[in-house]
Amino acid sequence: MNEIVAKIKELYDSMMTDADLQIEKGNKAAGTRARKASLELEKALKEFRKVSLDESKK
Repeated sequence: MNEIVAKIKELYDSMMTDADLQIEKGNKAAGTRARKASLELEKALKEFRKVSLDESKK
């Protein structure tokens, strides 16, 4: 579970960095990277939810 949380933090930080670049400087490549990171973040959050539910059933 700790690994998943660490991955979520890393993906969030990456997404926000690129999103800020897109917003502040109009960097289109950063926007593409932010969107990709958001999809990976979504997958990691779903995995967290799955693991969390499994842990609560124990």
